[in-house]
Amino acid sequence: MARRKRLRSSGGSAEGDMTPMIDMTFQLIAFFMVLVNFSEVDQNERIRLPLSQLAKPPDAPLPDPITLQLTREGTILLGGQEFSVEQLPVPLRRERQVLENTPGKSVRGATIVIRADMAAKAGIVQEVIRACQDNGFERFALRAKQVAERRPT
Repeated sequence: MARRKRLRSSGGSAEGDMTPMIDMTFQLIAFFMVLVNFSEVDQNERIRLPLSQLAKPPDAPLPDPITLQLTREGTILLGGQEFSVEQLPVPLRRERQVLENTPGKSVRGATIVIRADMAAKAGIVQEVIRACQDNGFERFALRAKQVAERRPT
């Protein structure tokens, strides 16, 4: 009986310290915020992808992707900067140098991802591919928005 009186009189309750759990929650929130910011770098709201029934997400991540975004005006967005087709070889050479100076990476192993606006001219897309090939890039992936299949009801 003496024990019961001591617990009641001290007002003790068995509550855990929530500080470590709150700390871990904030760390997870910060981690996911950083992760989301990196994935948004490869997309631009100015680019409206064309629709395609054949479009599908890639089965696996592309090796060493370099994303080129072609606007409807014919300019190319790469790494947050805007270039004309004539200026494109300069940043491509820079990307090539980075790959060549990185152990285990190669220009031939890199994949150029082209996100062209649906109103962009096909001739400009061909010029972009030609400029990439002139700089040693051989792998290409074109992006399109997948058309949702309609199921009969």
